[in-house]
Amino acid sequence: MDFATILQQLGSGMLKTVGIFLWTLVLSLPLGLLISFGRMSKNRLVAVIFKFYISIMRGTPLMLQLLVVYFGPYYLFGINISGSYRFVAIIIGFVLNYAAYFAEIYRSGIESMPIGQYEAAKILGYSRTQTFIKIILPQVIKRILPSVTNEVITLVKDTSLAFSLAYMEMFTIAKQIAAAQTTMMPFVVAAVFYYIFNLLVAVVMERIEKSLDYYK
Repeated sequence: MDFATILQQLGSGMLKTVGIFLWTLVLSLPLGLLISFGRMSKNRLVAVIFKFYISIMRGTPLMLQLLVVYFGPYYLFGINISGSYRFVAIIIGFVLNYAAYFAEIYRSGIESMPIGQYEAAKILGYSRTQTFIKIILPQVIKRILPSVTNEVITLVKDTSLAFSLAYMEMFTIAKQIAAAQTTMMPFVVAAVFYYIFNLLVAVVMERIEKSLDYYK
């Protein structure tokens, strides 16, 4: 089987891999910010709950979390699992996991901001919301971009874990072709895809970082 044929067979899997990546990124970034607010809450009970949630998400394997999200409704509530739920379960599992990591990144960035900026904004008549959105958040984004970039690159590679739910993303298809044709070529094609995908992510994130150079 030649390179072009393998690439054609992997095409649909590549699109599904990109879909997992984009949905996870779009949903987990804002959710992570909300979770970071809960983690920094002055209400100790709320802060402890979110701290525990982050600890669970970061302390257990993503593959295990995917299995719990997928099979949980059946084992816990007796709800029948349909094939269409497979993709939804993957997105839920990925979003909940990555939101926890992003939450800690946000928290580290927010807590690194000098208290004087909040006080100066208050003197100038800014509300707490205006201070955060217009003054603090842009600087936080600039500071945390390298850490966010690392997580995004990891996400590209982690999409392959969707195979644990028998979802036909690129890695799963590559394994099937390799087993059927007894060739390593599908894995080579998959490796090239992941590398180029991560290269594009790195370039985009670097451009975003340079566009924020005025926050120094």
